[in-house]
Amino acid sequence: MTDRLPVVKTYKLFVGGGFVRSESGRHVPVADVSGGHVANAPRGTRKDVRDAVRAARGALPGWQGRTAYNRGQILYRFAEALESRADELVIETSRMRGIPADEARAEILAAVDTAVHYAGWTDKLGAVLGAVNPVAAPHFGFSMPEPSGVVGVLCPDEPDVLGLVAEILPPLAAGNVVVVVVSERWPLLSLHLGEVLGVADVPAGVVNLLSGQRSELVPTLAGHRDVDGIVVAGVDDPEIVRLASDSVKRVARRGAVDYLDVAGLDGLTRMEPFIEVKTAWHPVGT
Repeated sequence: MTDRLPVVKTYKLFVGGGFVRSESGRHVPVADVSGGHVANAPRGTRKDVRDAVRAARGALPGWQGRTAYNRGQILYRFAEALESRADELVIETSRMRGIPADEARAEILAAVDTAVHYAGWTDKLGAVLGAVNPVAAPHFGFSMPEPSGVVGVLCPDEPDVLGLVAEILPPLAAGNVVVVVVSERWPLLSLHLGEVLGVADVPAGVVNLLSGQRSELVPTLAGHRDVDGIVVAGVDDPEIVRLASDSVKRVARRGAVDYLDVAGLDGLTRMEPFIEVKTAWHPVGT
């Protein structure tokens, strides 16, 4: 049997439900913990950010318009698809970051459990945050939670897969859509999650994954006027808050988080920043 060259994986951005090359055609070399070259990751640009925001905005009505129960089914299917690739992700996480296999497995399984956790929240939000309000008038007052809209997510460098899943699931469970800047140091497995999303019934444009240099991507995302909120995890940059305030975005700044402690996550607190409460009035009698 003759020797053959392996088919090397080509990593791409995940935008609008498809795998696309960076608009610039540029890439960044990605090395493992020992410094050995592993692959090239696409180096996203401001144009890629704008394309991702446009895709997310287009997907928002469909995702928001689904029943909460159906969104929960889809996020649970994402957990299933993620678990089906757990062994592969464990091997690659251990190899890339140089951590023991049992630690890598704990991270990947915590990511699966986190997805299940938020899938279960989707149809509980209405009961927890909604209400029939007592009013001193011949009306009913109903309060109902609604998503804020398009949420930008800046992921921590480590843990890469678990950190990404833990930060995108709260806004998704609340009915938002996301544009994600993945780990700059370890982007490959985060981009790999695009393949998981593609088989998990997540509609095109609901999750968009961008890799590259934060210094290029973050200012455009934080200052984009069609982005309604931003999650800042694993980075402390006052400029992000300044850019976000220019268009009155909500900013959720994550402090130290033990992503492995799924049972200790306060799911509601992590979802609330990107939930609006709408109140409707209805007359009683004539």
